[in-house]
Amino acid sequence: MTIYAHLFILLCIALEGIALKIGLLSYRGNPYCGGQGIYLTYLANELVKLGHEVHVIVGPPWPLFLQGATVHPVGNYNFFGKKRDFLPPGNPFKIFSPLHFYEFGASRFGVFPEIKAFSFRAFFKLVELAKKNHFDILHDNQCLGYGMLLWKVLGVPVVSTLHHPLAIDRSAWFEQPANLKQKVKRVLYYPLLMQRIVSNRLDRIITVSYNSAREITKAFGLAPEKIRVVYNGLDAQQFAPIPNLPKKPNSLIFVGNSEDRKKGLLYLLQALTYLPENVSLTIVDGGTPQRSFAPLLAENYQVSHRVHFTGKIGSKDLVGYYCRAEIAVVPSLYEGFGFPAAEAMACELPVVSTTAGALPEVVGSDGAGILVPPRNALALAQAIRRLLEDPELRLKMGQAARRRITSLFTWEKAARQMVGVYKEVIDAHG
Repeated sequence: MTIYAHLFILLCIALEGIALKIGLLSYRGNPYCGGQGIYLTYLANELVKLGHEVHVIVGPPWPLFLQGATVHPVGNYNFFGKKRDFLPPGNPFKIFSPLHFYEFGASRFGVFPEIKAFSFRAFFKLVELAKKNHFDILHDNQCLGYGMLLWKVLGVPVVSTLHHPLAIDRSAWFEQPANLKQKVKRVLYYPLLMQRIVSNRLDRIITVSYNSAREITKAFGLAPEKIRVVYNGLDAQQFAPIPNLPKKPNSLIFVGNSEDRKKGLLYLLQALTYLPENVSLTIVDGGTPQRSFAPLLAENYQVSHRVHFTGKIGSKDLVGYYCRAEIAVVPSLYEGFGFPAAEAMACELPVVSTTAGALPEVVGSDGAGILVPPRNALALAQAIRRLLEDPELRLKMGQAARRRITSLFTWEKAARQMVGVYKEVIDAHG
């Protein structure tokens, strides 16, 4: 977008008097910590470009790459992720403050307390900010903690983005072998009742696909008329083919949290056993370094020598890995949207994906990839083999994939649709 086009948009907004003051809240903000950080970063930046005033109220790890939004940190000590050295630095007695003590105690029993605690901490931060700011709308990103019921007393409409209901994550975990202790921890880990109660008391729930909307209605009993679908966007300038970069022959790439059972990596590693020995797999996992599930699976299936784990990498390096691979594989058991599929497609990479969740909405049926049933390693292997044996088909699919992303999934389009939802809610709120 040229500077003149940007100024024209700002002028139109000023003339129409529709510039909004938006409180955008997320319990985690770093784009490398998961989809919620990516969503926060790009949505905030696009809303600012459209001329709106955006305040990001956010927990650690802190956001990066924000351009023009005002950040208000909401700290915690991440007790869930620490088995030792968990006392607050500087003043260990801070552990006895109510929310810190709750997080510490709950985390010892396998409960994930960060979401609930953030919702209360965010309320106190919003009360503080309300002394100088009157927000037109508060937009939560995937929290749905009990503290959000207190946000309503501020007299501002509250909406929340729910990428998918957590019941799906829990079901995916239960599909894998586990002992009784592990199963009990999974039940405690996911706050399904809390999210059901809170979601039904907000002004709107926004989700990122029509499949997610159906799952939210089913899981939380939410009335369909309270749900709005706004597709995620993608930065197609960042995720783009790199000219003259040679492909690695017979190479596959998987991007995602390898510890998340619903990502379906189990079935991809099984599929690798059906493919020729010269077919290799790169696994890009941006999570914490204590990963054990995928390496153990690779050893069990005797394919470790064909699998490369990159560890945590930056987005520039990720684009390079996409562009050097011949095929991206998305073997998920469920996706509320599917960023790895969209990123690969933007890099002109053909995709072999399951039909789970919203992936058919992203990959489409217009030649951008091959869709196979979830939980079917043989079907994955057959689709991969078909593409590996047909260079011309790979080229055509890759080109179709990028055209689909650039025409349907942009952050500017997502932000404009989001503003439409905001205005609808504000008008209804009175």
